Amino acid sequence: MANLSCLVCRSDIEVEEQASTGEIVECASCGQEHEVQVESHLVSIALAPEIEETWGE
Repeated sequence: MANLSCLVCRSDIEVEEQASTGEIVECASCGQEHEVQVESHLVSIALAPEIEETWGE
């Protein structure tokens, strides 16, 4: 398990070692969603993109 810091409030976020790129993890402290990025067995996180409503398009 990787312990990373929230990019907003700096609280700890635990990410499973088996996590795959594109998974979303949420900070328990502030609720910010982060997108997991895995490259060469190194796990990192980035702010998750906002999902926009399509309203039936």
